[in-house]
Amino acid sequence: MKRLTLVLGGAAVAGLAAVIAVAQQSGDTQEESLVFLGELMSPKEISAGRKLYAENCASCHGVKLEGQADWKRRLDSGKMPAPPHDETGHTWHHSDQDLFTITKSGVSAVVAGYDSDMPAFDGVLSDAEIRTVLAYIKSTWPDRQREYQEKITKNERAKP
Repeated sequence: MKRLTLVLGGAAVAGLAAVIAVAQQSGDTQEESLVFLGELMSPKEISAGRKLYAENCASCHGVKLEGQADWKRRLDSGKMPAPPHDETGHTWHHSDQDLFTITKSGVSAVVAGYDSDMPAFDGVLSDAEIRTVLAYIKSTWPDRQREYQEKITKNERAKP
């Protein structure tokens, strides 16, 4: 009887651990707070950003942040497809400020003369909503990409 209790107890613990692991992987985000533009973004704000991303960004950048197919190859129009925002893309190569400016004012606000299909979201999303979307995107990156992007942001903020 004692052995059966131990076996069942062990199976229950193992099952619970498996459920927790699957739940963490399927969430796609690291649910702790993180910093964006020097502001601490809470899990609630990150969750709101996830919803806003789905409503405003996923149609081009993908539901899973995967971007458009062949995103490194120019379209027939000469423009570039929407890149992924996950760790396979280059979003994490840009500072918080550049990401915010691109989202609010369009790519040409950071790269003069760049013609893009991505609209500016000024007047569509508030500054606070843009921050939550970008915090959500950052929350999906593995530690390596988050740490790299954090260094870029710190270096930019240190410039005179």
